[in-house]
Amino acid sequence: MSFSTDREALLRGRLSGLGARAMYVRDVADLEWLTGFEGVFDDERAHAAFVDAAGGCIKLHTDSRYVTAMRREAEGTPVEVDAERCGMAVWARSCWDAAADDGALAIEDSVPLSEYRALQKAFEGTDVRLLETDGVVVGLRSVKDAAELDRMRAAQAVTDAAFAHIVDFIKPGMTEREVQLELDWFMLTHGADGLAFPTIVASGANGASPHAIVSDKPLRAGECVVMDFGAKRAGYCSDMTRTVFLGEPEGDMRVAWETLRRANEEVEAALRPGMTGREAHELAERALAAGGFEGRMGHGLGHGVGLEVHELPVLSSRNDAPLVPGNVVTVEPGIYIPGRFGMRLEDCGVVTERGFEPFTRSTHDLVVLH
Repeated sequence: MSFSTDREALLRGRLSGLGARAMYVRDVADLEWLTGFEGVFDDERAHAAFVDAAGGCIKLHTDSRYVTAMRREAEGTPVEVDAERCGMAVWARSCWDAAADDGALAIEDSVPLSEYRALQKAFEGTDVRLLETDGVVVGLRSVKDAAELDRMRAAQAVTDAAFAHIVDFIKPGMTEREVQLELDWFMLTHGADGLAFPTIVASGANGASPHAIVSDKPLRAGECVVMDFGAKRAGYCSDMTRTVFLGEPEGDMRVAWETLRRANEEVEAALRPGMTGREAHELAERALAAGGFEGRMGHGLGHGVGLEVHELPVLSSRNDAPLVPGNVVTVEPGIYIPGRFGMRLEDCGVVTERGFEPFTRSTHDLVVLH
């Protein structure tokens, strides 16, 4: 990924709409999106950007551990990398003094309280107002461009290949942990730069916990196994869940699977620009209730995916905002019966002008292993 003047313009336009003179950006994924730098960021909050709404260069502060790589990435771009040894708040004040006289400095509401206090202190005696913002950059990130979509399709291709591999690997008697390690090994040796999140493998009653922690429990005949996993490639995440069965499912387990598949496919067929996250979630809930599993999901239907595995927008009862083309979301209805079993069927894809295009290629058919 390279620096995008379109992203820069989007952010500056958003700042003007907020009445902010500049923005102080700290979240790592926001910085990665804004700069387009590759192979330089990790999980440490060791960087900050100062973006002047009026234009000019984007200033990026880092430290000696990252400065060489960042300056290499910044060549030929309007990003100016600074590794001066000073606190972030002091640095932000120096950027402000060089760019503006008065007005509002937008800050993310994810800034820790201690850092907010440091910013207050740094701007004491000035007329500068700290303007708390909610999801400005992450909101812009929610609409993916063509280069981002290509990377996400590549990440999903690794994930699909891992599923094809694991269904030939799983046998009753193996532990959840053995399956998890095999999935992780396959993704990391077949094109993934890393894992999008810690892999979930949950069998039997453990599957009734949507975010079950992998254990040494053995897989047993007659159970279903929930596998929620994803590769990260070129900075972007994939996310997929499949449920497989150790023997033909019977009774309410079979009915649950058929209901779950129907809920997933009805939502994916209906998703389109203008539908809200609430409407998508409620459609899934109605499909689950029609199959006899009302109230058995308990979580939101889906979430955005990108540089992070959980982004905007969300498909849930909390989101009344309409979807737009370029939103990448998961569709992951689940059914959970405490003490007995759980199952989930999750695809990831992009909302287009025509509807929903899944990146996921793995089958929705019943997968029975012996």
